[in-house]
Amino acid sequence: MDHTALPGFAPLLRRHLGEARMVLVAWRLLVLQVSHPVVAAGTNEHSTYRAHPWRRIEHTLTSGRRLVHMDRDTLRTEVARLDRAHRRIHGVDRGGRTYSAQDPGTRAWVLITLYESVIALRALSGDPAGPEEQERMYGEFRSVIAEFGVEPGSLPASAADVPAYMDTVIRTRLEFGPEVRHLLYDMLREAPRPHRARLLTPVWPLARRLIAAVLTSLTVADLPPAYRERFRLAPTRAQRLLSRLLHRAARRTAPLLPDRWRYRTLPGTGNGAARGPRHAGPPRPRFSRHDARPPKLDRFFSEVLDQTGDGFIGAPDLRAMAHNVCWQLDLDEEGEARVHAGFDVWWGQLRRTMATDGDGRIDREEFIAATLDACDRDSRHLEDGLQVALRAVFHAADTGRSGFMEVDEYRVLFGARLHPAEVTHGFRQLDRDGDGRITEAEFVGGFTEFFTARNPLAAGSQLLGHP
Repeated sequence: MDHTALPGFAPLLRRHLGEARMVLVAWRLLVLQVSHPVVAAGTNEHSTYRAHPWRRIEHTLTSGRRLVHMDRDTLRTEVARLDRAHRRIHGVDRGGRTYSAQDPGTRAWVLITLYESVIALRALSGDPAGPEEQERMYGEFRSVIAEFGVEPGSLPASAADVPAYMDTVIRTRLEFGPEVRHLLYDMLREAPRPHRARLLTPVWPLARRLIAAVLTSLTVADLPPAYRERFRLAPTRAQRLLSRLLHRAARRTAPLLPDRWRYRTLPGTGNGAARGPRHAGPPRPRFSRHDARPPKLDRFFSEVLDQTGDGFIGAPDLRAMAHNVCWQLDLDEEGEARVHAGFDVWWGQLRRTMATDGDGRIDREEFIAATLDACDRDSRHLEDGLQVALRAVFHAADTGRSGFMEVDEYRVLFGARLHPAEVTHGFRQLDRDGDGRITEAEFVGGFTEFFTARNPLAAGSQLLGHP
């Protein structure tokens, strides 16, 4: 691996982007980005932010850290991954305008807002970066984004030119559309509980209302003055006070914290997905005398298939599932292509057998009824769709090319959405012979049982975790 530093590479930018308090401007960053009409259209058609907001935010922040915290090879790998993902994001928006995520102006805006968020955080915390420090940080930033191949004319020439660039784009290109309004006012009030915050389950309805109120108030107060002026967002005195207190308290507290709390850890260097279970023993299963398939399928529809959160399955949902697998496994272009091809086959079968009314999408009732009927009529029904995608996932996760999925590979694949104890329990369910590794047949067979087994104690019944 090439560990050569990029020209002037990012010690200052790296330190700032790695700070945990960047989360205070994360929602502000998303609002600025989604206000661009191309980003809004792509978000509406291709993003999973409505159904999986926490995962979407984690991916955004992790991608930003990958761009500045690693060596040249990792940087180029991440740029290539983003480029492949963006090639698939194009279409026609609600107003009949064509859009593409590879539009140079849009890419420039998304990248510049990342840098601008660092500068904004410094200013909001009462410790603004001086002109020389801004120029140094902007030079580091440009050395990183040069790998994106963005035309130099698309970017401000210097840090001193960034405020004018921001002002111009805000006043001439941005729109306060339904995606932005939902992001700013509604999304967090509807957000599902983060998978790892199980202790909040009893109070989550109240907790998310409080979180939503705080983040909305903080974001309105922190948005650039030109943005607030154009879209008539006048922060109240209480919102301005909240912003001042949170940012200044975070700045004063951060130096007192140990580094493991002050800075977010990088993927693979101590995150939860790589750790073993902290609780002994699997969750206790629920016994039922009835067919366990309908509630399992209902849960599978909500938690897995309906990635866009609109109550239907469509091509964007299957593409989002494939994208998330590729993200978790950090695949190269060839690996991504195989996973997407497997999910395309699965969607093709779903569309042919379930989207029979011609609208190109499948609602919850259609999915459950058609799956039960097809599995009862033809025991090989899943071979032509689901199992093709599962085999693609298995081979992608088998990074050692051993023909087996080891427990660490299984954790990388599923650890982000399940409790560590449930990850271990799911692995043991699939590992039928108890040899500590999963064969392709065991992997495919376990997930097939999730769809077909009437008994709630069957090996694949709790692969999504304990209900």
